[in-house]
Amino acid sequence: MQVARVLQSYLDGETDEVTARRVSAHLEDCRRCGLEASVYQEIHNALARRTEPDSQAVERLQAFGASLLSDPPAGDDDAEHGTTPPTGA
Repeated sequence: MQVARVLQSYLDGETDEVTARRVSAHLEDCRRCGLEASVYQEIHNALARRTEPDSQAVERLQAFGASLLSDPPAGDDDAEHGTTPPTGA
């Protein structure tokens, strides 16, 4: 759950410079987090335009949120993120 908070803070421009650089570098290397960042950004942009967000982006965000409530399988590399991948990742 901490990862989602840091990612959202980063996208909202609310992180310090060191954290912003670390998150930016991580997003370049981690496909899963990059996908989540793009989902958050799509929803943010739609809200800024006052239009309906892309339904697939909303579905991915809902799946990601649901995954935060479940424990990752033991030995899975998702333990680093504390999450399981959203559907379609």
